[in-house]
Amino acid sequence: QVQLVESGGGLVQAGGSLRLSCAASGIIFRDNAMSWYRQAPGKQRELVATITSRGTTISGGSVKGRCTISRDNTKNTVYLEMNSLKPEDTAVYYCNARSVANTYVYNYWGQGTQVTVSS
Repeated sequence: QVQLVESGGGLVQAGGSLRLSCAASGIIFRDNAMSWYRQAPGKQRELVATITSRGTTISGGSVKGRCTISRDNTKNTVYLEMNSLKPEDTAVYYCNARSVANTYVYNYWGQGTQVTVSS
């Protein structure tokens, strides 16, 4: 059974920092591209950042320049460090694992962790 468990969310003041973690199980972690998405109330889910299985990072643009995605394949964990947080960064942050095998796309989501940035 695939599980993606996010942690590290919470309430932070504007200008502060947070590090989110996502621990994966039930997948071959190193073969998956790992991403962080976020969804604010009344808005569509949007990509924050992706790190491929080879370690290439891609920014979704919404938090560009203020976040760093990284992964530790020995711990099956992906991280998202965010700084200079703004109230508009308030959202539920979701972890995503994606891999392709025999043309089939495997896509898994975590339950999400709430990040609230106060002004």
